[in-house]
Amino acid sequence: MQPFAAQGPPLKPEQVDSSTPFPVFLQSFKASLENVFRIREDLDQLSAIRGLPPYVLREVMACSPFSTFVPSQFGGRSGSIEEGVALVEAASYESLALALVFGINWALFIQPVAKYGQTEARQAVLTDFVDNRKMGGLMITEPGYGSDALHMQTSWAEQDGRCHLQGTKHWAGLTGWADYWLLTARRLTPGKGLARDIDFFICDANAPGQRVVVEETFKNLGLYMIPYGRNLIDVTLPASCRLLPHSTGIKMMLDLLHRSRMHFPAMAMGFLTRILDEATSHCRDRLVGGRNLLGYDQVQARLARIQSAVTICSAMCINTCERAGLEHDLAARGLEANAIKTCITDLMQDAAQSLLQLVGAKGYRLDHIAGRAIVDSRPFQIFEGSNDILYVQISETLLKQMKVARERNLFRYLSGFELTRRASDRLRKLLDFTLDETLAQRKLTELGEAVSRIVAMDLVIKLGERGFDRQLVDGSLANLEQEITMQLAHYAFEFRSELVEPERGHPSWRDFCGE
Repeated sequence: MQPFAAQGPPLKPEQVDSSTPFPVFLQSFKASLENVFRIREDLDQLSAIRGLPPYVLREVMACSPFSTFVPSQFGGRSGSIEEGVALVEAASYESLALALVFGINWALFIQPVAKYGQTEARQAVLTDFVDNRKMGGLMITEPGYGSDALHMQTSWAEQDGRCHLQGTKHWAGLTGWADYWLLTARRLTPGKGLARDIDFFICDANAPGQRVVVEETFKNLGLYMIPYGRNLIDVTLPASCRLLPHSTGIKMMLDLLHRSRMHFPAMAMGFLTRILDEATSHCRDRLVGGRNLLGYDQVQARLARIQSAVTICSAMCINTCERAGLEHDLAARGLEANAIKTCITDLMQDAAQSLLQLVGAKGYRLDHIAGRAIVDSRPFQIFEGSNDILYVQISETLLKQMKVARERNLFRYLSGFELTRRASDRLRKLLDFTLDETLAQRKLTELGEAVSRIVAMDLVIKLGERGFDRQLVDGSLANLEQEITMQLAHYAFEFRSELVEPERGHPSWRDFCGE
């Protein structure tokens, strides 16, 4: 990959279009973000209010940034993954919430429409994104069926050649904002009930009969810039708005979700870089005991971990560019996608916690970047698959693969596995043990957490082989090895605490005071 570099002053948004060389386009976009978030507005104050002033969103969208995500045959720049990652990285440096707006539009709407949409609908919708700066989102989650998406109750049935959808969705990012929605539903057949498979439909929220009713807007804890809520679905859509899976709807959903999870490093990259910049600047300027914070060993340890996270994320961004394009079917790549999503989102939250610890009391404010970073990065560990659940899925997939290979020794298997073979040699002493085929759920979680870091280590080693800064690579590998050692120690610990029946009550400590 070639680095993006632009010369001269940035062009104004109205001076760029889909034919503008990407380095110039990116420079103009960054200048727009800096102007709106640092000159015209104070982002720290802006992030403490809900939503966005209309002129802020207008200025952000002035250069039609979503055209970067749209293939050239629909008027976009090209749909290049590398350019898309760079654009989202630029957004996340200024605002993690803004980066999520970009990520939702890219991975959860534009990409699936470009890959699975029917010709007529795909052409109209994607052209509208470029020409009229429209936004789109995805609705999967339902009030009674969060992580259990396969049992969603939203239904659809054919009526006079059109598709009628009914149901309730919630926690869809951009609730009330998006012009288009991808709606998920199961086909309802009289006498047979809801089908097992899942279908996707493009809904134009501004078209007659396609209005999505927002029943409630949630007061989300973080990500104030993005509206969430509960939505009533009762819409009738043309048959051409249905996405066409290459095999089954469930595999289409897995391809979509796995690709989205592999895009998480794009949203994390700018965020982690900003955290590192803010932490380093603060520690350089803050004097304690006659010297700045950089002179303290524990401070250096925290900064080194944040720096390590930036290096890991860099390796993951390259992996995304090379392995997550629309030409790849990611339905069966759950272990890789889940490992990347879980690891990078844990690193985001850890980095935010370290920044707050370093900054101290003034960081414990919603209008300070440290406090904001904690509440904004926390839901990344929950949405698109809770990390605890994804860690279990990583372990279950690994155990199935090992069973097929008739191998129970973890080191021997990982040393031949595509995603871990480089890292396994470095970890041989830690990994040379036999896995139990039947593990408690908590053990599956602990094992999955360790495997995700081994996958990350493998990517960092590959990054080093490409000539990346050796000191940064070595520091990152050392941090990862330390973390994996701790995780496998948790996994090996045999004592299993059990919940004492809550009905028994809990004794009061006061009964045991005195003699």
